[in-house]
Amino acid sequence: MRSLPHRRGQIVEDVVGFAEDHLIPLVDEGLGNTAYLLDLGDGRALAVDAGRDLRALDAVARRRGLTVAYAADTHLHADFLSGAVQLAHDTGATVLASAAGQRAFPHRALGDGDEVGLGGLRLRVLATPGHTDEHLSFLLLDDGRELGVFTGGSLIVDSAARTDLLGAERTEELARAQYRSLHRLATLPEATAVWPTHGAGSFCSAPPGTERTSTIGAQKQTNPLLAAPDEDTFVRRLVASLGSYPAYFARLTEANRRGPAILTGTPPLPALDAGQVKALIADGGQVVDVRPAAEFAAGHIPGALSIPLREQFATWLGWLLPDTTPLVFVVGDGQDLAEVVWQAYKIGYERLSGHLAGGMPAWLEAGHPRATTAFVTADRVPARPYLDVRQETEYAAGHVPGALHLELGDLARHAADAPAGAVVACGHGERAMTAASLLERAGHTDVTVLDGGPADYAAAHGLRLDTVDAGTADGGAR
Repeated sequence: MRSLPHRRGQIVEDVVGFAEDHLIPLVDEGLGNTAYLLDLGDGRALAVDAGRDLRALDAVARRRGLTVAYAADTHLHADFLSGAVQLAHDTGATVLASAAGQRAFPHRALGDGDEVGLGGLRLRVLATPGHTDEHLSFLLLDDGRELGVFTGGSLIVDSAARTDLLGAERTEELARAQYRSLHRLATLPEATAVWPTHGAGSFCSAPPGTERTSTIGAQKQTNPLLAAPDEDTFVRRLVASLGSYPAYFARLTEANRRGPAILTGTPPLPALDAGQVKALIADGGQVVDVRPAAEFAAGHIPGALSIPLREQFATWLGWLLPDTTPLVFVVGDGQDLAEVVWQAYKIGYERLSGHLAGGMPAWLEAGHPRATTAFVTADRVPARPYLDVRQETEYAAGHVPGALHLELGDLARHAADAPAGAVVACGHGERAMTAASLLERAGHTDVTVLDGGPADYAAAHGLRLDTVDAGTADGGAR
């Protein structure tokens, strides 16, 4: 690949042009992350922080005639299974990762200052601990010029990734490491592009922003953590911003250290008749109903957990169910079984027993019972206690006066605290229906779900929303 021009007035334009021509961001809107495919200009490519669901990456590589020669991971991910091992199997890619991560599969073990030649480009390794102990950033160089830096979970747009994933006892220590890492990255030339992995919607972000990429110069101007006057202030700001995160995060770091199992295609999701589904339930299996909230409300298998199939499906599956439970799915007309499978597999949920053949009509035709849930618009909500199951920052930004707040992720443990006959609400209705299904399993059979959000309720009942000065915190509208 030719070196880019060095005229001072064109540095920013040159870097932008390079990214537009050679860097393909691959955004997982559900997990809030971005993987990157870098076209090296000779038919080869570098993949950075690719997830286990490689469908989008493979499609782009085929379209551009690229073979992935390198698969780099910035850290041992907690929120998704890495696709690096699969890429090594599929394309012969060399896995680039931290030596300190002690991964149990073949890889090129790297440390601070190491460099990897990519043809006309080079990667320089920068140790940037904080989000994890072994975190690396990869600085992309063209003839010595800094084009951009893959920052993973270190410097992200207008923030930094969370530092509490290794336990509360290490949160402050890692936050101080994150301070040093961000300030190290801030010494790079201002035109250097910043290509983070975590971004808007990621529970690894603290807090999430809206933009996914930036530059060092822009971050020095807008990132409130970089603007902190000293390390102690930085630590206070970062730690104060940490909200809840999914339970499955506790399992995936070690799974990524060992390396995910190789897959030979989309794993199957067998069709099961109603009798087989009933038997699985009796043996301890869990029914997950992925249909839209309104369809679940109209009729569902008693005890089923409602998690509508959308971009955030994996997050809530991993938050609310253990990965050891056999799962059977109820899907609606037109829903994609492969999407169900890949969302489960990308976070390590592989005990997928199958799906109900024929859906709810087949269940009813077999003579099995169904349950229903009241799902009503704001103007038809009865005068009952209001239970808000959104994230803390959403609740703080505006909630119905007098609402009880229990985050969806904590609801199963605190179901006894839910008032009888509650109106369960979130931002639109999907999470509220999930919450209602959890409450129904815990014995609350008289809940009503709001088809809408707090603004709809307030408008219908002549109320003004209350707010809470909660500072910045993790977790967006999901």
